[in-house]
Amino acid sequence: MKYCLLNFLLIFCTLSVCAQNAANSVEALHFIKLGNTLRMVDRPQQAIDLLLRALPTVQSKDSYLEAVAYENLGFAYTDLENGQTALSYLYKAHNLYQKLNYGASAAAMRQLIGEMSGKDLYAGIDIGASGVKLAIFRSVYENGFFTKDIKVKPVAPNVTLVSGTAQSFKDGQDVMKAYIDSIRRYKIPADHTYIAFSSGVNETLGKTPARKKKLYELFSSLVSGTDSLRIDTTLTAAREAELFLIGSVPRRLWVATSCIDIGSGNTKGGYYDGGRRFHAVSLPYGTKTLANLIDRNRSLPIEAYKEEARRAIKVIADTAVNVEFNTASPGLHQRKTVAIGGGIAWAMTVYLHPEKAGTTAVPLTLSDAQRFARLVMTDYQSLIQPDLTDLTDPVVRQKAEADINNVQNQFNEKQLIAGALLLESVFRAYANTSVPKRFVFIRDSDISWVTGKFLETLNQSYEQAVVKSTR
Repeated sequence: MKYCLLNFLLIFCTLSVCAQNAANSVEALHFIKLGNTLRMVDRPQQAIDLLLRALPTVQSKDSYLEAVAYENLGFAYTDLENGQTALSYLYKAHNLYQKLNYGASAAAMRQLIGEMSGKDLYAGIDIGASGVKLAIFRSVYENGFFTKDIKVKPVAPNVTLVSGTAQSFKDGQDVMKAYIDSIRRYKIPADHTYIAFSSGVNETLGKTPARKKKLYELFSSLVSGTDSLRIDTTLTAAREAELFLIGSVPRRLWVATSCIDIGSGNTKGGYYDGGRRFHAVSLPYGTKTLANLIDRNRSLPIEAYKEEARRAIKVIADTAVNVEFNTASPGLHQRKTVAIGGGIAWAMTVYLHPEKAGTTAVPLTLSDAQRFARLVMTDYQSLIQPDLTDLTDPVVRQKAEADINNVQNQFNEKQLIAGALLLESVFRAYANTSVPKRFVFIRDSDISWVTGKFLETLNQSYEQAVVKSTR
């Protein structure tokens, strides 16, 4: 059937249409539609022939059909991998849509032009509790909204900035300098770059303003000058949680999803209600700040530390976690899917599910969290050296080995204990709600909020253009 259709289209094109230009606007519309059909069945050159025969009839007479013809010519030349010609037609389509006040169509053309010309790159730097992270990504227009395609995400060295020591600040400054150099090398402009202190840094170092000021001065010295780059030091846990959801969960799933991100400095999450208002959840405990709280002088023997960790987590679960999940935030009960992020969730996924290395969304269960907590307390060496015998795919095995090495560099035993017990308490609190929960770990969630910043802006601009064009 498919081949009959192709043959029919080609015969029709050759005998009836391609021999002459369109006689009127109705025939031009037919040429444009048939040209797009040919392109969809992998006949871009024949599509171009038809579209070029439609143009003389609509140029300067029907601006909308002219713009549609230019748009489809751009697509057809893209199929032929002729980027320069494709761009020239997309620019023409964009200008006409803009002149016609078709905001949504103009916005879509701008996005396509940006993707093809390499001008759609964005950069985000997360100055977090456990170090500095970089993401360079491309914005992708997909299913009516913008998503991200990560191009550069280097492994972040372990630098515990919340310790406030001069050495940690110096180490962080060295990493920051390398990341700023990368952004400049990619020629990403200031308005496509977002640099911010994470909420964990703002909350923890905010208690010692002199240290926070010192960190800001050290890092600001790297971005001053002609770049017009700035460091945002106002980010709250609630705002970071919202951006995490935007940057990691497809928009169509927002209404049925809540998120929770257990970072090194704090825990934050939340959900959107039916009116698109974000309800935030925030706890002042993260993997590394909790480990420091349990062992303030960093002197407890490991067995004594475990006992103190159990006691501390029980108090936090009873007075904060369970209260938040079971009383303060009823919306958490109603949403079936839970997007899990943060370093400790990453560590659990790496150690318990090495076969999922590279998978973007990894299903998890309460049993996983319980097993992770049990192993970190009773069989630590077995936990951090998972069996990779069954990983026969060399790509997956290499990724799993790299992940295991990176987790071991990021967390020591005491930090893993604190994080695993906190993670288990969060899973238990979710599991006690009325609706059964589906937990999903989101890979690359550690940079979701800095990418979410731009995705939010792009989607808002597009929605405004759509509303304006339909009035």
